[in-house]
Parts: sequence; structure tokens; C-alpha cells
Amino acid sequence: MRMNTLRPAKGAKKTRKRLGRGPGSGRGGRCGRGDKGQKSRSGARIKAGFEGGQMPLQRRLPKFGFHSRSARYSDEIRLHELETVAADEIDIAALQAAGLIRHDVKQVKVIVSGTIGKAVKLKGIAVTRGARKLIEAAGGQVED
Repeated sequence: MRMNTLRPAKGAKKTRKRLGRGPGSGRGGRCGRGDKGQKSRSGARIKAGFEGGQMPLQRRLPKFGFHSRSARYSDEIRLHELETVAADEIDIAALQAAGLIRHDVKQVKVIVSGTIGKAVKLKGIAVTRGARKLIEAAGGQVED
């Protein structure tokens, strides 16, 4: 093999269409743009997504990706995690001190996950119906 014998693969190099070079070329006259209309004119540009006045697809489809501003300051805690808190009365400050929630959280809700064997007293913390039942069955109480 020599440098002067190297050639590109067959079909890799296609000759470009020479538009507007007379009727014998097959691409003379209107140069493959059709007869009339915006796209046949020079300098024609139709913006991306434009559908001729019909409501475009990106506006017809439903939007998604909502981030609640209040969700940033609320958190959930599992029922079995309450046993790890050493305080007698569990409130948001006690949960922050135990490292179970972030320091900027303002609302907490206890959800049912696991069981609880220790009697706990919750103050200022929201509780699901099932979690309330299990806390009271263990001898604890929930204050709103």
C-alpha cells in the first residue's frame, strides 16, 4: 500500500447537487425549491417549532417539573426513628439536635414505617393516622 493509492471508500464522497445550472442538469429553473411560497424565496427562515399558526407541539403538551417552595422547609420522619431521640418531649428542636432533620426545617410529619416500643410525647409535629394509632398504643401521646 502506498500513499498515492489510498482512496476513500466507495460511496463515502458524494458529489454535491449543482443547482440552477440550466434545464439539462435536472435542477435548473426553480432549483428544487418548488413553485411558490415562503420556502421558495431567498432568505426564508421559519423559526423552529412554528407550525403555520397551529398551536405548536411544545405549547400543546402539559408542562412538568414543579418545585414547591414550602417543601423546602418540611420533612418526614419514620416512626421507628423516634426511639433514637433522647428527649422526654419530642419537638422540632429535639429532632434537629438528634440529627434526624435539617436545621432549616419548620414542619415535620411522622409516617408509619416500622414499629415503636417506647412511649413518646410529640409536640408541634404532624402525625399520620396510622402513626398516631401506634404511638398511642405504645403509651405515648400526640399534642397538636
